[in-house]
Amino acid sequence: MDVGALIIGDELLSGKRQDKHLQALIRILAARGMKLSWAEYLGDRPERITDALKRAFASPDLVFSFGGIGATPDDHTRQCAATALGVPLAVHPEARALIEERFGEEAYPHRINMGAFPESARIIPNPVNQIPGFSVSNVHFVPGFPAMAWPMIEWVLDTHYVHLFNDQPDVEETLVALEAREGDLISLMQDMTARYPALRFSSLPNFGNARFAQMHIEFGFTGAPALVGIAIAELEKALKAQGYEVVRKAG
Repeated sequence: MDVGALIIGDELLSGKRQDKHLQALIRILAARGMKLSWAEYLGDRPERITDALKRAFASPDLVFSFGGIGATPDDHTRQCAATALGVPLAVHPEARALIEERFGEEAYPHRINMGAFPESARIIPNPVNQIPGFSVSNVHFVPGFPAMAWPMIEWVLDTHYVHLFNDQPDVEETLVALEAREGDLISLMQDMTARYPALRFSSLPNFGNARFAQMHIEFGFTGAPALVGIAIAELEKALKAQGYEVVRKAG
């Protein structure tokens, strides 16, 4: 199952705030032997959020949506989720109880709307202020506040997706071919990717940096440890056979 992220907020696209969710999600997944497959940033435009959520609901992916589930006028995500699903918003009974317990009479008339979720939604507990997020199918909605969002994501993973955890996660091994040009090595790269379709292959050309002053290409394979070791050794042998100086790098 691929894992994706929708990160929502005009403040991120304008540069007023720096996103912290992407790197945090990568770390949270990696701790469980999982990896992020894709991410998308969206401003506070309901039509774009709705379109992105339609794609998310239609896919088999596990998706985390960050932001836009508060009670202010620029929080559109809850309504967009309902629109994408073609169902109404309704205050979830468990969310109502939590919000009323948290705010008492001040839950009305506005704060209670933070518990209005699409029909059939399930709540995600919020350990910080008890205002829950929600899930529909494999799409999970959390606040934009990192202190709330990250433990909520961990709860979702540890409660519903333990079967996806991998105690032998993928590894990456890389090597550098000095004075190499991609155009001269297309055939070799095509041959390697054809021979190892189960691995992810990368090729990063560089015109020189602090470690390697000369032009070079950094090649990498990512996947099952045993297969990666075989593939990177074969690539190293092939590059040396063509006269390139090769430097192995740590994974």
